[in-house]
Amino acid sequence: MAKGMREIKREIKSKQNTKQITKAMELVSASKLRRAQEAAIASRPYADKLKEVVASIAAGTKDVKHPMLESRPVKRTGYLVITSDRGLAGGYNSNILRKVTQTIREKHKSTDEYALFVIGRKGRDYFRRRNMPIVEEVTGLPDAPTFADIKTVAYTAVKNFAEGAYDELYLYYNQFVNAITQVPTETRLLPLESINSGASVSSYEYEPSPEGVLEMLLPKYAETLIYSAVLDGKASEFGARMTAMGSATKNATKMINQLTLTYNRARQAAITQEISEIVAGANAQS
Repeated sequence: MAKGMREIKREIKSKQNTKQITKAMELVSASKLRRAQEAAIASRPYADKLKEVVASIAAGTKDVKHPMLESRPVKRTGYLVITSDRGLAGGYNSNILRKVTQTIREKHKSTDEYALFVIGRKGRDYFRRRNMPIVEEVTGLPDAPTFADIKTVAYTAVKNFAEGAYDELYLYYNQFVNAITQVPTETRLLPLESINSGASVSSYEYEPSPEGVLEMLLPKYAETLIYSAVLDGKASEFGARMTAMGSATKNATKMINQLTLTYNRARQAAITQEISEIVAGANAQS
């Protein structure tokens, strides 16, 4: 019985140490979530204004033609997938990777029919293990990423589409709703054929020409959408990790309470047995 009690005490100590770690990670994620959420919200007005300007130019320019605005027969598809570098975030990575994989299996019969751009170590490792073609990757993003951190992969993804390397580009990321809810989201990033639908024409003056401005703004707009999705993904990551670590802390507390009850019962049984042995010994001597 004594050995059993020692094992229970050791297990209680182990669970208490785990609880301290998960609680600390929950608090750290909560702190990071607030800043990431603020950054994600702050990026939206810029993207919205840029979309308004681009849509106004596209709507006000007759016979405007640009590869990023025109649909073409789809022979090859690009996928830009945003994941995290670390785990312990519940279903944050698995949900989005499952969604991408399911889409690829349904739409493509060969790896020649698609290309992958990956942000995050978890996504990169996932696709590498399955020998899926990764064109560009970015890992090791800071907790507060800047546009410069993802500029290379965003520029390459947009440039390859404009040059005809593939005929459409999809963006996969977790859309942040709140700390508990993150929605795996699929967005067709390119072509931007619907950008000027219902857009009002504003009286802007452009130099050197509306077409020239559009030529510069369209890639910037697409890259801005990617960066905005990265910020949304960061907020979702911290929200998912905070929730997962909160659940782990609660589970650890329950296990500690159960083990403590088991230990107390074992201790009481040991004391009762000792008393019984003492009484029996005293009765034998009398």
